[in-house]
Amino acid sequence: MGPFQSLRDHWPEYLMEAWGLGVFMVAAGVSVVVMESGIFPMRDLIGDADLRRAIIGIAMGLTAIGIIYSPWGKQSGAHLNPAVTLTFYRLGKVATWDALFYVIAQFIGGTLGVLLVWGMFGDSFAQPPVNYLVTMPMVGRYWLAFIAELFISMTLMLAVLFFLNRSAMEHMTGLAAGVLVALFIIFEAPLSGMSMNPARSFASSAFGGEWTYIWIYFSAPLIGMLSAVEICRLMKFSTLRMCAKLDHADDRRCIHCGYMPPPPLKNAELDD
Repeated sequence: MGPFQSLRDHWPEYLMEAWGLGVFMVAAGVSVVVMESGIFPMRDLIGDADLRRAIIGIAMGLTAIGIIYSPWGKQSGAHLNPAVTLTFYRLGKVATWDALFYVIAQFIGGTLGVLLVWGMFGDSFAQPPVNYLVTMPMVGRYWLAFIAELFISMTLMLAVLFFLNRSAMEHMTGLAAGVLVALFIIFEAPLSGMSMNPARSFASSAFGGEWTYIWIYFSAPLIGMLSAVEICRLMKFSTLRMCAKLDHADDRRCIHCGYMPPPPLKNAELDD
């Protein structure tokens, strides 16, 4: 299938991927502004920065779960992340043009999400301590941030592959991913800002103008997730039956494996 046919036939899934990361960035922006900026009382009411970050982490974990199990998330597969898409591509689960258009859509969606939050909150979102949600390593510890990003990305993908490969647990993949997102924000964010996502970091840097450490957030997530694939192969872990969706719903088409939902039953068939 060429690029034009892919666009013609699969554009809804590309739109859904853009929507998914856009929603995630809006939720992240709103959560951080509410908890950290001076226009809301939460920063004064909850003086413990770790507790505020835990609340943000839980909110973002729930957001990820909601997107994954939403009707659009079930149809696109809810990758929301170029590193996830390229990992499924490495596994042979995503076609070349679908992978390219997914990645483009994710970058566009994430950037539009940041733009929307900026339009909602203005300087409260643009200025410190929120600063467009730019991901930055701990001061003077950029290599530690790189290792941390690589580790959490590898852990997330190992969990995704583990759950997807077990028929009794595959529908829990999105739940596991959301729980890990929450835990990584709570415990790992002080090291690297917790990105795991090149499109997410690009979207913030595009407005924040901070590109010094963008290489961390472009390279570490991809290396980490691709490393998870190689670990699975070394362990003779089969990925034959899995599809490139975090939740493969029976009522949604799948452009990755070719699944089409059965047509609705007619009235006569229902009566029988």
